[in-house]
Amino acid sequence: MAPSFLVPTGDLFRHRGVRHPVTLRGVLAGIELSSSRLTADEVVAELVLEAQGDSVMASGTITGRWAGECRRCLEETGGEVRVAFREVFEPNPTEGETYPLGADEVDLEPALREAVALALPLAPLCDEACAGPAPDVHPVTVEGDDEGEDRRPVDPRWAALDALRFD
Repeated sequence: MAPSFLVPTGDLFRHRGVRHPVTLRGVLAGIELSSSRLTADEVVAELVLEAQGDSVMASGTITGRWAGECRRCLEETGGEVRVAFREVFEPNPTEGETYPLGADEVDLEPALREAVALALPLAPLCDEACAGPAPDVHPVTVEGDDEGEDRRPVDPRWAALDALRFD
């Protein structure tokens, strides 16, 4: 079985300048960023490929599903990642600017992986109104001390520090 994101270039170079729409489907495993990750579901790349000179231009949209932990409540959350994609593939790629083009095919996977990884949320949020975890500490109301001053409620986790006295 041929890899999902490998496209033959023969037809592209026989008809230079003609836009060739392609829809590619496959799994991009192992993409994680911070506390979010691409799920094992299928990624769909709806692209238009065009041969220009000795290079191939690919543009379109990549869609996939992501999952992760909400940054506030730490519950599982997820959603759809949708990425605008536009890359150039050439026989002698410039590092950091273009991707390699094979003699008879173009492997889109490295470029797709990079684009999707950069689109994953760094700090996912399950809902804008998420208040975070429910506090498990209930404040204790303390009446005024000997001098008649009211004190703020004391967190029982810090109560041992109240016993400390410094000279």
